[in-house]
Amino acid sequence: MSNRTFDLLLVHGAGGGWEWALWRHVLEARGHRVHAPDLQPAVAGIAATRYADYAQQVRDAVERLPRPRVLIGASLGGLLALDAADRADALVLVNPLPPAPWHAHLPARAWPDVVRWGRDARLSSTRRALADADAATALAAMRQWRDESGAVLRAAYAGIVLARPTVPVLCVASQADDDVPPAVTQALAEAWGAERLVSAATTHVGPLLGADAANTARAVDAWLRRHVPANGRTPSIQ
Repeated sequence: MSNRTFDLLLVHGAGGGWEWALWRHVLEARGHRVHAPDLQPAVAGIAATRYADYAQQVRDAVERLPRPRVLIGASLGGLLALDAADRADALVLVNPLPPAPWHAHLPARAWPDVVRWGRDARLSSTRRALADADAATALAAMRQWRDESGAVLRAAYAGIVLARPTVPVLCVASQADDDVPPAVTQALAEAWGAERLVSAATTHVGPLLGADAANTARAVDAWLRRHVPANGRTPSIQ
């Protein structure tokens, strides 16, 4: 294993930064400096929070890191990571909410102003969402879900127009995913010439919390060591 290490900014999806706990353990054990902050709602509250509020937080956070630096985002965090890709030296997207035009292939969803995932969390629904995780992980997840801004999710599902990244990109997809179908992630990866890793996970958050999560994190580490330039300057992708 190469001794090269990087600063990694892990951007969580709608739910909270706690979902990176296992990846943090794996990546820190390999010497990386892992940063996994919780996205903060607007001062006026979660209902008043907009996509731009989160996007700016991600841009500011990655710019504070020394180079070489990597953005890793899952679900909504994948879209936010894409939005800040020009500030990073490599990008890893885990079942990302895709930008336009691939957003049109997402299942239709209606989001209230406040999505009450925290308040209304139930073990039964959490177990269904984490079918490839063990019982202890599901219980911990149920206790940590957080409410989310419906406006942010509505904006993401309406399609955010983003430029093709000019840094190395790895797209990680589950074998099955009811939220972001693997075919959507595959189409995005093919269009952008990105590499693709298929996790053994069978749920949307399975690559982070499922039984194969540690193996997925190790595979990402191996990809980073092959593709992140040591000096933090990345060649343009034509």
